[in-house]
Amino acid sequence: MPFERHVDAAVVAVDKPAGLLSVPGRGPDKQDCALSRANARHPGLRVVHRLDQATSGLLLFARHLAAQQALSRAFEQRLAQKTYVALVWGDPGPEGLIDLPLVADWPQRPRQKVCHATGRPSQTAWQRLGHEGPWTRLMLTPRTGRAHQLRVHLLALGHPIVGDALYDPHRPADRLMLHAQRLQVPHPDGGELALDSPCPF
Repeated sequence: MPFERHVDAAVVAVDKPAGLLSVPGRGPDKQDCALSRANARHPGLRVVHRLDQATSGLLLFARHLAAQQALSRAFEQRLAQKTYVALVWGDPGPEGLIDLPLVADWPQRPRQKVCHATGRPSQTAWQRLGHEGPWTRLMLTPRTGRAHQLRVHLLALGHPIVGDALYDPHRPADRLMLHAQRLQVPHPDGGELALDSPCPF
């Protein structure tokens, strides 16, 4: 799978593999990341959004400040449409909407948790795509962009994502079966930018 998915004067989009950080972490052993790899070919890139280290798929960077500001506004105003594919344990049914507020689980960082008292509003729509043995393939459409939102919402639904070592550690798999497959966002230079990434599982 190619690392670069789209390049133009304002935007670089990459296909981040599972297990790679989106941006550098703390310490010399956490400097290899999607940003540093993309910067090697396109210096000066700016962060727009992030994917969990365990999640694969489309990740967008801006090539200059004005593009970063425009894209960040689009994400903040929920104008960016993101679609994920996931394999989950069991069968949650044909479709639905998870509407559960999320907050950081500070004693167990970096975990997040559902909290009706202090959590931020969080919504995830889902649609069943098919059955695969004990698993179900879902299309997930987050309506908000909270940390670990998809992972915690599916766990709360009773159908954790396959391979989630953080939220479902007793059922290991080769990787977290969660992939950012489609991204559509207003382009900083006008029009729409629509990107697709083939699901690797």
